[in-house]
This record gives sequence, C-alpha cells and structure tokens, in this order.
Amino acid sequence: MNVIAKIQAVAEERFKEADLEDCFLLDILISGSKVEVYIDSDPGVKFWQCQKLSRAIEAYLDETEDLGDAYLLEVSSPGVDKPLKLYRQFPRNIGRDLDLTLTEDRKVTGRLEELTEKELTLRVPGAKKGMFKKLVVPFSEVVAAIVQVSFKKKK
Repeated sequence: MNVIAKIQAVAEERFKEADLEDCFLLDILISGSKVEVYIDSDPGVKFWQCQKLSRAIEAYLDETEDLGDAYLLEVSSPGVDKPLKLYRQFPRNIGRDLDLTLTEDRKVTGRLEELTEKELTLRVPGAKKGMFKKLVVPFSEVVAAIVQVSFKKKK
C-alpha cells in the first residue's frame, strides 16, 4: 500500500470517531517531503478537527518513517478558491453564487437554488436586465464548481 493510501486509511478510521464523523476526505497531495491533506465537513471544518487529524497522521508518519524524519504536514479545509469536488459539499452552498465549468468548456454563473443527487438548479440572468431564469444542470456535465465569495452586506 502506498503512502497516500495509508494516510487515507488513517483519516477514514478517524472519521468514524464521534467528533469527526461529519468530516470527509477531499484530497491528499505529496510533493517531496510536503504532505497536504484536504478535508471538509457537512457544517464546515473546525480548526480542532484539522488538528486532531493532523496528530493522527503525524503519529503514523513518525512510526512508519515512510517519508523519513523530515516532512511538512498540512491538514486543512480546501479554501474558497478551490472547486467543490463532491456532491456532499453542495448543500451548504445553496443560496450562493457558483461559477461552473461544464463539459465542452462551457461556463455558467448563477445562484444555486435547488439540488438533487442528479442535478442542480441555478438562477441565472435572463435576456432582459433584472430578469432571471432557472437553469437545470446535470451533475454529469459539471467539470468544476467554484463558490463566489461576496463581501456585500445582505439587505
């Protein structure tokens, strides 16, 4: 089993614990001696959850010395600039604007209004200013989805 698979196994085992059961793994990247582990959670990742998982992975890496004794480990949520990767990330973003890249390099921006396991419904600008229409997009056509962060105060 390679290092990534072993780190994944450590994370999946920790996600069975009561205080981490709403967490899930998004990605593990290893570049030289740097290990980046990205996790998410249904209500959003808390710092202490990253810290707890980091300690478990660090204990494994120290014990096995799979990466030697000098490595840098970062466990974090993916951040706002990273695309949503799993369906599980979409529900908490209902009501937010998404930039979607679709198959055949089509792009669309709209507010996520509804969601099923097979498709998402966006509110997109219509033909006339101030008008909107609903656009239903099958998940199978979504290549990337990035949440647009807004600093405007809601009225």
